[in-house]
Order: sequence, then structure tokens, then C-alpha cells
Amino acid sequence: QVQLVESGGGLVQAGGSLRLSCAASGSTFGIGTMGWFRQAPGKQRELVAIITSGGSTNYADSVKGRFTISRDNAKNTVYVQMTSLKPEDTAVYYCWCVTSTNYWGQGTQVTVSS
Repeated sequence: QVQLVESGGGLVQAGGSLRLSCAASGSTFGIGTMGWFRQAPGKQRELVAIITSGGSTNYADSVKGRFTISRDNAKNTVYVQMTSLKPEDTAVYYCWCVTSTNYWGQGTQVTVSS
């Protein structure tokens, strides 16, 4: 089992920045790709960004150029630096990772005010 704990969410004005962190614990050996998803009220959960264990990344078109995902394999931690935030970025952000099973964090709220 892997446990994921997110931190760093909060309230920010449009144009501002936030950094989310997610620390994995438990059976972390074999964690492959890690990433972030988000879910806004009334909408489906969607991909934000993912990063492989080798550092390859993939981003949703809506966040390209504004968000940067990174990871520290030694600390089993994944980050997302979010800049130029927009009100439409408001959502609960979920950390995710995969071994032979998908694991999810509990989510952290990000609210961007206009």
C-alpha cells in the first residue's frame, strides 16, 4: 500500500502562484509515474500533469507554460509549481501515483479569486 499526502493548497488571487507537494509513504518501492489531477465542482476529474520516474513530463493543454511538475525520487515526493493562476484553475487537486495499482491522495483545495 502507498499513502499520498498533499499539501500547499489555499486561496490565491488571479495571477498568483502556489506550489503543491505530495509525499508518498508505505510501499514506495516500485512507484512509477506520479502526477496531479483536479476536479472542479460539477466537472469530471481531469489530468493536470504527470511525470515518469525518469523525469519525462506531460501536461494538460490548459496548464502548459504555467504549471511545472517535478519530483524528488529520493524523497518520494512530487511537486507542481503553479503560476499565472486563473479562476478556472479553482478545483480540488489530487495527487496520484501508480505501481501495479493506482493510488490517490485525499485532495487539497485550490481557490483562485478574480
